[in-house]
Amino acid sequence: MKQKNYTPLIWFLTVAINGLIATAYFLPKTDALKRYDLSWLPLLNALLNGSTFIALLAALISIKQKKIKAHRSFVFLAFSFTSLFLFSYLLYHFSTPSTRFGGTGSIKNIYFLILISHIFLAALIVPLALLTMSYGINGNLIRHRKLAAWTMPIWLYVSLTGVIVYLMISPYYPH
Repeated sequence: MKQKNYTPLIWFLTVAINGLIATAYFLPKTDALKRYDLSWLPLLNALLNGSTFIALLAALISIKQKKIKAHRSFVFLAFSFTSLFLFSYLLYHFSTPSTRFGGTGSIKNIYFLILISHIFLAALIVPLALLTMSYGINGNLIRHRKLAAWTMPIWLYVSLTGVIVYLMISPYYPH
């Protein structure tokens, strides 16, 4: 079976997704969605990140038990949660000004350390996850396993720290 080359699509999606996220932060907020109460979206985002984390853990356990079909299903479930998260995250950040963290002292330093590592690795996980999945789909198991050894812990970290960042900043959201 001829393998499909997803690389151009993966790099296009990587640039587009990370570009949209950066644009959401720096572009003036749109008034088009002002009539809607979107204050519940950060909680949804945290729930979707948490669901991604759980699905990834289930995928990891499944592959350790050599349950390939279950592993694949859980990875696709994690990818689905992440995709829903991305849509919800962009909707919120295109329409709502960023919330400032109000903590002080060492908790502020901890928050920013977690946030900065989360942001950097979230940008990195886009091509890593897509490439790892494409190798698995194409049956290129040697490349899939090598890249998954990096992708899985990073994706787990990003999804878990997404929840932690939400929990730390949620008291400062406007009500």
